[in-house]
Amino acid sequence: MLAIYIILGLLVGLGGGYFLGEFLGKSKLKRAKEEAAKFIEEANQKAEQIARKADLDAKEMLYKLRLDFEKQTSQKKEELTQLERKLTQREENLERRLDFIETKERELSKREESLKTASLELEKRREELDKLIEEEKERLQKISSLTPQEARELLLKRFEEELRQEKAKMLREIEEEVKEEAEKKAREIVSLAIQRCAVEHTTETTVSVVQLPNDEIKGRIIGREGRNIRAFEMLTGVDLVIDDTPEAVSISSFDPIRREIARLALESLVADGRIHPARIEEVVEKTKKEFEKRLIEEGKQTSFEVGIHNLHPELIKLLGKLKYRTSFGQNALQHSKEVAFIMGILAAELNLNSHLAKRAGLLHDIGKAVDHQVEGTHSKIGAELLRKYGENEIVVNAAEAHHEEVEFKSIYSLLALVADAISASRPGARRETLETYIKRLHELESIASSFEGVDKAFAIQAGREIRVIVSPNKVKDEEIALLALEIKKRIEKEMEYPGQIKITVIREVRAIDYAK
Repeated sequence: MLAIYIILGLLVGLGGGYFLGEFLGKSKLKRAKEEAAKFIEEANQKAEQIARKADLDAKEMLYKLRLDFEKQTSQKKEELTQLERKLTQREENLERRLDFIETKERELSKREESLKTASLELEKRREELDKLIEEEKERLQKISSLTPQEARELLLKRFEEELRQEKAKMLREIEEEVKEEAEKKAREIVSLAIQRCAVEHTTETTVSVVQLPNDEIKGRIIGREGRNIRAFEMLTGVDLVIDDTPEAVSISSFDPIRREIARLALESLVADGRIHPARIEEVVEKTKKEFEKRLIEEGKQTSFEVGIHNLHPELIKLLGKLKYRTSFGQNALQHSKEVAFIMGILAAELNLNSHLAKRAGLLHDIGKAVDHQVEGTHSKIGAELLRKYGENEIVVNAAEAHHEEVEFKSIYSLLALVADAISASRPGARRETLETYIKRLHELESIASSFEGVDKAFAIQAGREIRVIVSPNKVKDEEIALLALEIKKRIEKEMEYPGQIKITVIREVRAIDYAK
Protein backbone atom coordinates (compact mmCIF):
# COMPACT_ATOMS: atom_id res chain seq x y z
CA MET A 1 0.00 0.00 0.00
CA LEU A 2 2.82 2.30 0.95
CA ALA A 3 4.44 1.73 -2.40
CA ILE A 4 1.19 2.58 -4.18
CA TYR A 5 0.92 5.83 -2.27
CA ILE A 6 4.50 6.69 -3.14
CA ILE A 7 3.87 5.97 -6.83
CA LEU A 8 0.68 8.03 -6.79
CA GLY A 9 2.52 10.87 -5.08
CA LEU A 10 5.27 10.76 -7.71
CA LEU A 11 2.74 10.81 -10.48
CA VAL A 12 0.89 13.71 -8.94
CA GLY A 13 4.20 15.59 -8.45
CA LEU A 14 5.31 14.95 -12.02
CA GLY A 15 1.95 16.13 -13.37
CA GLY A 16 1.97 19.26 -11.23
CA GLY A 17 5.55 20.02 -12.26
CA TYR A 18 4.68 19.58 -15.88
CA PHE A 19 1.69 21.88 -15.67
CA LEU A 20 3.67 24.42 -13.62
CA GLY A 21 6.50 24.41 -16.17
CA GLU A 22 4.01 24.78 -19.01
CA PHE A 23 2.39 27.73 -17.23
CA LEU A 24 5.71 29.46 -16.54
CA GLY A 25 6.89 28.98 -20.16
CA LYS A 26 3.71 30.51 -21.53
CA SER A 27 4.07 33.48 -19.13
CA LYS A 28 7.68 34.14 -20.24
CA LEU A 29 6.69 33.81 -23.87
CA LYS A 30 3.91 36.32 -23.35
CA ARG A 31 6.21 38.77 -21.65
CA ALA A 32 8.80 38.37 -24.40
CA LYS A 33 6.14 39.02 -27.03
CA GLU A 34 4.98 42.11 -25.14
CA GLU A 35 8.56 43.43 -24.83
CA ALA A 36 9.19 42.74 -28.51
CA ALA A 37 5.98 44.57 -29.46
CA LYS A 38 6.95 47.50 -27.21
CA PHE A 39 10.44 47.61 -28.70
CA ILE A 40 9.02 47.53 -32.23
CA GLU A 41 6.57 50.32 -31.33
CA GLU A 42 9.38 52.47 -29.92
CA ALA A 43 11.50 51.79 -32.98
CA ASN A 44 8.61 52.78 -35.21
CA GLN A 45 8.12 56.01 -33.23
CA LYS A 46 11.83 56.85 -33.46
CA ALA A 47 11.78 56.09 -37.16
CA GLU A 48 8.78 58.37 -37.62
CA GLN A 49 10.50 61.13 -35.64
CA ILE A 50 13.67 60.79 -37.72
CA ALA A 51 11.62 60.82 -40.90
CA ARG A 52 9.69 63.89 -39.78
CA LYS A 53 12.90 65.69 -38.83
CA ALA A 54 14.52 64.78 -42.12
CA ASP A 55 11.43 66.03 -43.94
CA LEU A 56 11.50 69.34 -42.04
CA ASP A 57 15.21 69.77 -42.68
CA ALA A 58 14.71 69.06 -46.35
CA LYS A 59 11.82 71.56 -46.52
CA GLU A 60 13.84 74.21 -44.67
CA MET A 61 16.81 73.71 -46.97
CA LEU A 62 14.53 73.89 -49.99
CA TYR A 63 12.98 77.12 -48.65
CA LYS A 64 16.40 78.70 -48.13
CA LEU A 65 17.54 77.68 -51.57
CA ARG A 66 14.35 79.10 -53.02
CA LEU A 67 14.85 82.43 -51.17
CA ASP A 68 18.45 82.67 -52.34
CA PHE A 69 17.40 81.90 -55.88
CA GLU A 70 14.61 84.51 -55.79
CA LYS A 71 16.98 87.12 -54.30
CA GLN A 72 19.62 86.48 -56.93
CA THR A 73 16.97 86.52 -59.63
CA SER A 74 15.57 89.87 -58.42
CA GLN A 75 19.04 91.38 -58.27
CA LYS A 76 19.78 90.23 -61.79
CA LYS A 77 16.43 91.58 -62.97
CA GLU A 78 17.14 94.94 -61.33
CA GLU A 79 20.62 95.10 -62.89
CA LEU A 80 19.18 94.23 -66.27
CA THR A 81 16.45 96.86 -65.84
CA GLN A 82 19.00 99.54 -64.96
CA LEU A 83 21.20 98.53 -67.88
CA GLU A 84 18.22 98.61 -70.21
CA ARG A 85 17.26 102.07 -68.90
CA LYS A 86 20.79 103.36 -69.47
CA LEU A 87 20.91 101.89 -72.96
CA THR A 88 17.53 103.43 -73.77
CA GLN A 89 18.68 106.82 -72.53
CA ARG A 90 21.91 106.61 -74.52
CA GLU A 91 19.97 105.61 -77.59
CA GLU A 92 17.66 108.61 -77.16
CA ASN A 93 20.65 110.93 -76.73
CA LEU A 94 22.28 109.52 -79.85
CA GLU A 95 19.05 109.96 -81.80
CA ARG A 96 18.77 113.57 -80.67
CA ARG A 97 22.38 114.25 -81.61
CA LEU A 98 21.87 112.57 -84.96
CA ASP A 99 18.78 114.70 -85.62
CA PHE A 100 20.69 117.83 -84.68
CA ILE A 101 23.63 116.89 -86.93
CA GLU A 102 21.28 116.14 -89.82
CA THR A 103 19.61 119.52 -89.32
CA LYS A 104 22.99 121.25 -89.34
CA GLU A 105 24.01 119.34 -92.48
CA ARG A 106 20.83 120.45 -94.23
CA GLU A 107 21.47 124.04 -93.18
CA LEU A 108 25.08 123.85 -94.41
CA SER A 109 23.93 122.39 -97.72
CA LYS A 110 21.41 125.21 -98.15
CA ARG A 111 24.06 127.79 -97.31
CA GLU A 112 26.48 126.22 -99.76
CA GLU A 113 23.86 126.30 -102.50
CA SER A 114 23.01 129.90 -101.71
CA LEU A 115 26.72 130.81 -101.81
CA LYS A 116 27.10 129.13 -105.19
CA THR A 117 24.06 130.99 -106.49
CA ALA A 118 25.36 134.28 -105.09
CA SER A 119 28.77 133.63 -106.69
CA LEU A 120 27.18 132.99 -110.08
CA GLU A 121 25.06 136.10 -109.77
CA LEU A 122 28.13 138.13 -108.79
CA GLU A 123 30.05 136.85 -111.80
CA LYS A 124 27.12 137.65 -114.04
CA ARG A 125 26.82 141.15 -112.63
CA ARG A 126 30.56 141.68 -113.08
CA GLU A 127 30.28 140.74 -116.76
CA GLU A 128 27.30 143.07 -117.14
CA LEU A 129 29.29 145.83 -115.40
CA ASP A 130 32.24 145.35 -117.75
CA LYS A 131 29.87 145.52 -120.68
CA LEU A 132 28.23 148.70 -119.38
CA ILE A 133 31.65 150.27 -118.84
CA GLU A 134 32.62 149.61 -122.42
CA GLU A 135 29.33 151.02 -123.66
CA GLU A 136 29.76 154.06 -121.43
CA LYS A 137 33.27 154.64 -122.77
CA GLU A 138 32.00 154.57 -126.35
CA ARG A 139 29.08 156.84 -125.47
CA LEU A 140 31.34 159.33 -123.75
CA GLN A 141 33.67 159.44 -126.69
CA LYS A 142 30.74 160.08 -129.04
CA ILE A 143 28.78 162.69 -127.07
CA SER A 144 31.58 164.41 -125.19
CA SER A 145 34.12 166.84 -126.38
CA LEU A 146 36.71 165.13 -124.19
CA THR A 147 39.73 163.63 -125.79
CA PRO A 148 40.32 159.85 -125.33
CA GLN A 149 43.09 160.67 -122.83
CA GLU A 150 40.78 162.88 -120.73
CA ALA A 151 37.97 160.30 -120.87
CA ARG A 152 40.43 157.59 -119.81
CA GLU A 153 41.50 159.67 -116.78
CA LEU A 154 37.89 160.34 -115.80
CA LEU A 155 37.02 156.66 -115.98
CA LEU A 156 40.13 155.69 -114.04
CA LYS A 157 39.20 158.15 -111.31
CA ARG A 158 35.70 156.67 -111.11
CA PHE A 159 37.11 153.13 -111.04
CA GLU A 160 39.53 154.17 -108.30
CA GLU A 161 36.64 155.38 -106.13
CA GLU A 162 34.69 152.20 -106.73
CA LEU A 163 37.76 150.08 -105.95
CA ARG A 164 38.35 152.04 -102.75
CA GLN A 165 34.79 151.29 -101.64
CA GLU A 166 35.16 147.63 -102.54
CA LYS A 167 38.49 147.52 -100.68
CA ALA A 168 36.95 149.05 -97.56
CA LYS A 169 34.10 146.55 -97.73
CA MET A 170 36.49 143.62 -98.15
CA LEU A 171 38.66 144.87 -95.29
CA ARG A 172 35.58 145.08 -93.08
CA GLU A 173 34.61 141.52 -93.96
CA ILE A 174 38.15 140.25 -93.36
CA GLU A 175 38.27 142.10 -90.04
CA GLU A 176 34.99 140.50 -88.95
CA GLU A 177 36.30 137.06 -89.92
CA VAL A 178 39.52 137.65 -87.98
CA LYS A 179 37.54 138.80 -84.94
CA GLU A 180 35.34 135.71 -85.12
CA GLU A 181 38.38 133.41 -85.42
CA ALA A 182 40.16 135.21 -82.58
CA GLU A 183 37.09 135.02 -80.37
CA LYS A 184 36.65 131.34 -81.18
CA LYS A 185 40.30 130.61 -80.38
CA ALA A 186 40.08 132.62 -77.15
CA ARG A 187 36.98 130.71 -76.09
CA GLU A 188 38.76 127.41 -76.74
CA ILE A 189 41.76 128.48 -74.65
CA VAL A 190 39.60 129.80 -71.80
CA SER A 191 37.37 126.71 -71.86
CA LEU A 192 40.44 124.48 -71.72
CA ALA A 193 41.79 126.47 -68.78
CA ILE A 194 38.52 126.19 -66.87
CA GLN A 195 38.16 122.47 -67.56
CA ARG A 196 41.70 121.75 -66.38
CA CYS A 197 41.27 123.82 -63.22
CA ALA A 198 38.91 122.57 -60.48
CA VAL A 199 39.35 124.21 -57.07
CA GLU A 200 36.93 123.63 -54.23
CA HIS A 201 35.24 126.74 -52.89
CA THR A 202 34.04 127.27 -49.31
CA THR A 203 31.65 129.85 -47.93
CA GLU A 204 32.44 131.66 -44.69
CA THR A 205 29.88 133.18 -42.34
CA THR A 206 30.15 135.58 -39.41
CA VAL A 207 29.27 132.96 -36.78
CA SER A 208 31.15 129.88 -35.56
CA VAL A 209 29.57 127.24 -33.32
CA VAL A 210 31.47 125.35 -30.61
CA GLN A 211 29.98 122.07 -29.39
CA LEU A 212 29.99 121.45 -25.63
CA PRO A 213 30.05 118.09 -23.82
CA ASN A 214 27.07 119.18 -21.68
CA ASP A 215 25.05 122.26 -20.73
CA GLU A 216 26.70 122.55 -17.29
CA ILE A 217 29.88 123.90 -18.91
CA LYS A 218 27.95 127.01 -20.02
CA GLY A 219 27.86 128.26 -16.42
CA ARG A 220 31.61 127.80 -16.08
CA ILE A 221 32.17 129.70 -19.34
CA ILE A 222 30.08 132.61 -18.03
CA GLY A 223 31.77 132.52 -14.61
CA ARG A 224 30.85 134.25 -11.42
CA GLU A 225 28.99 137.48 -12.28
CA GLY A 226 30.11 136.97 -15.90
CA ARG A 227 33.82 137.56 -15.29
CA ASN A 228 34.96 134.63 -17.46
CA ILE A 229 32.92 135.58 -20.51
CA ARG A 230 33.95 139.25 -20.20
CA ALA A 231 37.61 138.28 -20.02
CA PHE A 232 37.25 135.96 -23.03
CA GLU A 233 35.50 138.62 -25.17
CA MET A 234 38.03 141.30 -24.19
CA LEU A 235 41.05 139.11 -25.03
CA THR A 236 39.70 137.74 -28.32
CA GLY A 237 37.66 140.71 -29.60
CA VAL A 238 34.57 138.61 -30.38
CA ASP A 239 31.03 138.28 -29.04
CA LEU A 240 30.24 135.03 -27.25
CA VAL A 241 26.54 134.13 -27.59
CA ILE A 242 25.23 131.67 -25.00
CA ASP A 243 21.54 130.93 -25.58
CA ASP A 244 19.12 128.03 -25.23
CA THR A 245 20.80 125.99 -27.95
CA PRO A 246 21.59 122.65 -26.26
CA GLU A 247 25.28 121.82 -25.81
CA ALA A 248 26.53 124.64 -28.05
CA VAL A 249 27.68 128.28 -27.91
CA SER A 250 28.12 130.71 -30.81
CA ILE A 251 31.09 133.00 -31.54
CA SER A 252 30.14 136.12 -33.52
CA SER A 253 32.63 138.42 -35.28
CA PHE A 254 33.07 140.01 -38.70
CA ASP A 255 36.80 139.30 -38.48
CA PRO A 256 37.22 135.61 -39.44
CA ILE A 257 40.74 135.42 -37.99
CA ARG A 258 39.60 136.62 -34.57
CA ARG A 259 36.64 134.26 -34.76
CA GLU A 260 38.87 131.29 -35.59
CA ILE A 261 41.31 132.10 -32.75
CA ALA A 262 38.39 132.43 -30.33
CA ARG A 263 36.96 129.10 -31.50
CA LEU A 264 40.24 127.24 -31.03
CA ALA A 265 40.84 128.87 -27.63
CA LEU A 266 37.33 128.04 -26.39
CA GLU A 267 37.65 124.43 -27.53
CA SER A 268 40.95 124.16 -25.62
CA LEU A 269 39.39 125.65 -22.47
CA VAL A 270 36.39 123.32 -22.64
CA ALA A 271 38.64 120.27 -23.16
CA ASP A 272 40.89 121.33 -20.26
CA GLY A 273 38.01 122.14 -17.92
CA ARG A 274 39.87 124.90 -16.04
CA ILE A 275 38.10 128.15 -16.95
CA HIS A 276 39.04 131.36 -15.12
CA PRO A 277 40.43 134.75 -16.27
CA ALA A 278 44.11 133.87 -15.80
CA ARG A 279 43.72 130.54 -17.60
CA ILE A 280 41.71 132.22 -20.38
CA GLU A 281 44.51 134.77 -20.94
CA GLU A 282 47.13 132.02 -21.04
CA VAL A 283 45.15 129.84 -23.51
CA VAL A 284 44.29 132.78 -25.81
CA GLU A 285 47.94 133.87 -26.04
CA LYS A 286 49.04 130.30 -26.72
CA THR A 287 46.34 129.90 -29.39
CA LYS A 288 47.42 133.14 -31.11
CA LYS A 289 51.01 131.88 -31.37
CA GLU A 290 49.86 128.50 -32.70
CA PHE A 291 47.55 130.25 -35.16
CA GLU A 292 50.47 132.30 -36.51
CA LYS A 293 52.28 129.03 -37.20
CA ARG A 294 49.16 127.65 -38.85
CA LEU A 295 48.97 130.68 -41.16
CA ILE A 296 52.58 130.14 -42.21
CA GLU A 297 51.96 126.42 -42.82
CA GLU A 298 48.85 127.22 -44.85
CA GLY A 299 50.78 129.72 -46.96
CA LYS A 300 53.61 127.24 -47.54
CA GLN A 301 51.15 124.50 -48.49
CA THR A 302 49.40 126.83 -50.95
CA SER A 303 52.66 127.91 -52.61
CA PHE A 304 53.68 124.24 -52.84
CA GLU A 305 50.36 123.28 -54.48
CA VAL A 306 50.67 126.04 -57.08
CA GLY A 307 54.38 125.39 -57.60
CA ILE A 308 55.61 128.83 -56.56
CA HIS A 309 58.80 129.05 -54.47
CA ASN A 310 61.13 131.70 -53.02
CA LEU A 311 58.29 133.79 -51.61
CA HIS A 312 59.06 136.29 -48.87
CA PRO A 313 58.06 134.93 -45.40
CA GLU A 314 55.62 137.82 -44.90
CA LEU A 315 53.92 137.06 -48.23
CA ILE A 316 53.59 133.41 -47.17
CA LYS A 317 51.92 134.54 -43.95
CA LEU A 318 49.58 136.86 -45.86
CA LEU A 319 48.64 133.97 -48.17
CA GLY A 320 47.66 131.97 -45.09
CA LYS A 321 45.46 134.88 -43.94
CA LEU A 322 43.59 134.80 -47.27
CA LYS A 323 42.06 131.48 -46.18
CA TYR A 324 40.01 133.43 -43.65
CA ARG A 325 38.92 136.20 -46.03
CA THR A 326 35.93 136.08 -48.39
CA SER A 327 34.56 138.21 -51.23
CA PHE A 328 30.88 137.82 -52.13
CA GLY A 329 30.95 134.45 -50.37
CA GLN A 330 34.00 133.27 -52.37
CA ASN A 331 37.02 132.19 -50.34
CA ALA A 332 39.94 134.52 -51.18
CA LEU A 333 42.66 131.85 -50.96
CA GLN A 334 40.79 129.36 -53.11
CA HIS A 335 40.04 132.16 -55.58
CA SER A 336 43.74 133.10 -55.74
CA LYS A 337 44.72 129.46 -56.35
CA GLU A 338 42.15 129.14 -59.11
CA VAL A 339 43.32 132.38 -60.79
CA ALA A 340 46.91 131.10 -60.60
CA PHE A 341 46.00 127.80 -62.26
CA ILE A 342 43.93 129.50 -64.96
CA MET A 343 46.67 132.05 -65.70
CA GLY A 344 49.25 129.28 -65.90
CA ILE A 345 47.18 127.33 -68.41
CA LEU A 346 46.39 130.43 -70.49
CA ALA A 347 50.07 131.41 -70.53
CA ALA A 348 51.07 127.89 -71.62
CA GLU A 349 48.53 128.02 -74.46
CA LEU A 350 49.96 131.38 -75.57
CA ASN A 351 53.60 130.20 -75.29
CA LEU A 352 54.30 132.54 -72.36
CA ASN A 353 56.08 131.94 -69.02
CA SER A 354 53.48 129.87 -67.14
CA HIS A 355 55.53 129.97 -63.90
CA LEU A 356 55.53 133.78 -63.88
CA ALA A 357 51.83 133.81 -64.77
CA LYS A 358 50.97 131.50 -61.85
CA ARG A 359 53.02 133.66 -59.48
CA ALA A 360 51.12 136.77 -60.59
CA GLY A 361 47.79 134.95 -60.28
CA LEU A 362 48.52 133.64 -56.80
CA LEU A 363 49.54 137.09 -55.49
CA HIS A 364 47.05 139.26 -57.41
CA ASP A 365 44.65 139.56 -54.42
CA ILE A 366 47.28 139.61 -51.63
CA GLY A 367 46.00 143.03 -50.59
CA LYS A 368 42.74 141.47 -49.37
CA ALA A 369 44.65 140.00 -46.43
CA VAL A 370 45.10 143.51 -44.94
CA ASP A 371 42.60 145.76 -46.77
CA HIS A 372 40.43 145.88 -43.64
CA GLN A 373 43.40 147.33 -41.74
CA VAL A 374 44.90 149.68 -44.37
CA GLU A 375 43.11 152.43 -46.28
CA GLY A 376 42.80 151.99 -50.05
CA THR A 377 41.70 149.40 -52.60
CA HIS A 378 43.05 145.88 -52.31
CA SER A 379 44.77 146.27 -55.71
CA LYS A 380 46.79 149.30 -54.60
CA ILE A 381 47.54 147.77 -51.18
CA GLY A 382 48.62 144.50 -52.77
CA ALA A 383 50.94 146.25 -55.24
CA GLU A 384 52.61 148.22 -52.41
CA LEU A 385 53.10 145.02 -50.41
CA LEU A 386 54.61 143.20 -53.40
CA ARG A 387 57.00 146.09 -54.09
CA LYS A 388 57.95 146.18 -50.42
CA TYR A 389 58.85 142.49 -50.42
CA GLY A 390 60.82 142.61 -53.68
CA GLU A 391 58.48 141.00 -56.20
CA ASN A 392 58.93 141.26 -59.99
CA GLU A 393 57.43 144.42 -61.53
CA ILE A 394 55.32 142.25 -63.85
CA VAL A 395 53.74 140.56 -60.80
CA VAL A 396 53.25 143.98 -59.14
CA ASN A 397 51.53 145.44 -62.20
CA ALA A 398 49.29 142.36 -62.54
CA ALA A 399 48.08 142.85 -58.95
CA GLU A 400 47.63 146.61 -59.40
CA ALA A 401 45.95 146.51 -62.83
CA HIS A 402 43.69 143.44 -62.61
CA HIS A 403 40.71 145.77 -61.94
CA GLU A 404 41.91 148.28 -64.60
CA GLU A 405 42.84 150.88 -61.97
CA VAL A 406 46.18 151.48 -63.72
CA GLU A 407 47.57 150.88 -67.21
CA PHE A 408 48.56 147.36 -68.29
CA LYS A 409 52.33 147.08 -68.64
CA SER A 410 52.45 143.45 -69.81
CA ILE A 411 50.23 140.73 -71.21
CA TYR A 412 50.34 139.03 -67.79
CA SER A 413 48.28 141.89 -66.35
CA LEU A 414 45.65 141.29 -69.02
CA LEU A 415 45.71 137.55 -68.22
CA ALA A 416 45.18 138.41 -64.54
CA LEU A 417 42.12 140.46 -65.47
CA VAL A 418 40.71 137.61 -67.60
CA ALA A 419 41.46 134.85 -65.07
CA ASP A 420 40.03 136.91 -62.20
CA ALA A 421 36.82 137.49 -64.15
CA ILE A 422 36.56 133.79 -65.06
CA SER A 423 37.00 132.66 -61.46
CA ALA A 424 34.54 135.24 -60.10
CA SER A 425 31.82 134.63 -62.71
CA ARG A 426 32.14 130.84 -62.75
CA PRO A 427 28.76 129.22 -61.86
CA GLY A 428 28.51 128.69 -58.14
CA ALA A 429 31.67 130.67 -57.30
CA ARG A 430 29.93 133.58 -55.64
CA ARG A 431 26.89 133.64 -53.44
CA GLU A 432 23.62 135.26 -54.46
CA THR A 433 20.76 136.45 -52.33
CA LEU A 434 17.72 134.20 -52.19
CA GLU A 435 15.56 136.92 -53.72
CA THR A 436 17.86 137.36 -56.75
CA TYR A 437 18.13 133.60 -57.19
CA ILE A 438 14.34 133.03 -57.15
CA LYS A 439 13.77 136.02 -59.43
CA ARG A 440 16.19 134.64 -62.03
CA LEU A 441 14.51 131.22 -61.94
CA HIS A 442 11.08 132.80 -62.48
CA GLU A 443 12.37 134.97 -65.32
CA LEU A 444 13.97 132.00 -67.06
CA GLU A 445 10.84 129.86 -66.83
CA SER A 446 8.62 132.78 -67.84
CA ILE A 447 10.68 133.57 -70.96
CA ALA A 448 10.78 129.93 -72.07
CA SER A 449 7.06 129.38 -71.42
CA SER A 450 6.07 132.42 -73.49
CA PHE A 451 6.95 130.66 -76.76
CA GLU A 452 4.26 128.84 -78.70
CA GLY A 453 4.35 125.04 -78.42
CA VAL A 454 6.12 124.98 -75.02
CA ASP A 455 4.35 122.75 -72.50
CA LYS A 456 6.65 123.10 -69.51
CA ALA A 457 9.90 124.85 -68.58
CA PHE A 458 12.10 123.99 -65.62
CA ALA A 459 15.07 126.07 -64.42
CA ILE A 460 17.66 123.78 -62.83
CA GLN A 461 21.33 123.82 -61.71
CA ALA A 462 20.80 127.03 -59.69
CA GLY A 463 19.54 128.80 -62.80
CA ARG A 464 22.49 127.74 -64.97
CA GLU A 465 20.32 125.52 -67.17
CA ILE A 466 16.74 125.60 -68.43
CA ARG A 467 14.99 122.54 -69.81
CA VAL A 468 12.10 123.23 -72.15
CA ILE A 469 9.58 120.47 -72.92
CA VAL A 470 7.60 121.12 -76.11
CA SER A 471 4.44 119.57 -77.45
CA PRO A 472 5.25 117.07 -80.24
CA ASN A 473 2.01 118.03 -82.00
CA LYS A 474 2.98 121.71 -82.24
CA VAL A 475 6.78 121.68 -82.64
CA LYS A 476 8.60 119.52 -85.19
CA ASP A 477 12.07 118.03 -84.78
CA GLU A 478 13.64 120.44 -87.26
CA GLU A 479 12.17 123.42 -85.35
CA ILE A 480 13.84 122.52 -82.02
CA ALA A 481 17.19 124.17 -82.83
CA LEU A 482 15.43 127.35 -84.00
CA LEU A 483 13.33 127.45 -80.80
CA ALA A 484 16.46 127.06 -78.64
CA LEU A 485 18.11 129.91 -80.58
CA GLU A 486 15.09 132.20 -80.08
CA ILE A 487 14.97 131.45 -76.34
CA LYS A 488 18.70 132.16 -76.12
CA LYS A 489 18.27 135.56 -77.82
CA ARG A 490 15.41 136.51 -75.47
CA ILE A 491 17.43 135.52 -72.39
CA GLU A 492 20.49 137.48 -73.56
CA LYS A 493 18.37 140.52 -74.31
CA GLU A 494 16.14 140.61 -71.21
CA MET A 495 18.27 139.14 -68.40
CA GLU A 496 21.54 139.86 -66.60
CA TYR A 497 23.44 136.87 -65.24
CA PRO A 498 27.01 135.70 -64.59
CA GLY A 499 28.56 132.94 -66.69
CA GLN A 500 26.31 131.17 -69.18
CA ILE A 501 22.90 129.46 -69.23
CA LYS A 502 22.42 126.14 -71.00
CA ILE A 503 19.15 125.79 -72.95
CA THR A 504 17.91 122.24 -73.57
CA VAL A 505 14.77 121.74 -75.70
CA ILE A 506 13.16 118.31 -75.38
CA ARG A 507 10.60 116.90 -77.80
CA GLU A 508 9.33 113.48 -76.81
CA VAL A 509 6.75 111.32 -78.57
CA ARG A 510 5.24 108.47 -76.57
CA ALA A 511 3.13 105.61 -77.85
CA ILE A 512 1.13 103.82 -75.13
CA ASP A 513 -1.05 100.75 -75.50
CA TYR A 514 -2.41 98.06 -73.20
CA ALA A 515 -2.35 94.28 -73.72
CA LYS A 516 -5.50 92.56 -72.44
